[in-house]
Amino acid sequence: MKFKPTTSRSSAASRGGFTLAEALAALAFLAIVLPVAVAGLMVANKAGVVAERKTVATRVAGRVLQELVVTGQWKQSTTGLVEESGHEFRWQMKNQSWDKDPFKLLSLQVSYSVQGEDHDVNLSTVVDTSQP
Repeated sequence: MKFKPTTSRSSAASRGGFTLAEALAALAFLAIVLPVAVAGLMVANKAGVVAERKTVATRVAGRVLQELVVTGQWKQSTTGLVEESGHEFRWQMKNQSWDKDPFKLLSLQVSYSVQGEDHDVNLSTVVDTSQP
């Protein structure tokens, strides 16, 4: 039985593994990609929170505007604060003349804050002033 002599060079070449240069290149790539990926996740998270709060603010605006019209409190400009889903929503209603005589334009602005930035939703309707 004959054995083939092996050299240390051929046995090292046949072993699998990464060189130091390959490992450093992979780490450099991760150092570039990870911050970009984290920033992308933060932007996506903020967009989701803004969309969720905007939905709640729109619901608050509709409810407040309907309440002001039904109770007759729309006749003077007014402001208020509503707390819903654990968040504060500030609202302001303005009453303006409309181009048609017996009507008034009611505009309601609901403001809310997400991660230190202010956002708002505007909702308007027309009210017939000739009706009691």
